[in-house]
Amino acid sequence: MIVTTTNEVTGYRVVQHLGVVRGITVRSRSVIGNIGAGIQSLFGGNITIYTELAEKAREEAFNMMVEHAASAGANAVIGMRYDSNDIADGITEVLAYGTAVTVEPV
Repeated sequence: MIVTTTNEVTGYRVVQHLGVVRGITVRSRSVIGNIGAGIQSLFGGNITIYTELAEKAREEAFNMMVEHAASAGANAVIGMRYDSNDIADGITEVLAYGTAVTVEPV
């Protein structure tokens, strides 16, 4: 599966647009994670516990989007983007979305 943030894939042409595809996950921070992050924040710098949580959420949403595209018959996703929102205190939604297409080499 080719995934790109652009609206075209160099060396390929879009043969068919199959529509919007998405993957969504909702994640929460654990009490232990919050305590660990609080300790890390005392020393400044990257708070790796939250970085790992964010990366895991993006990866999960991305993989679900790719599965959605494959089930639609796509071999590529163009215009891919991420979005995130806080649903409640400590609970975040991460969305990966794009346009499912079939492409062929030029």
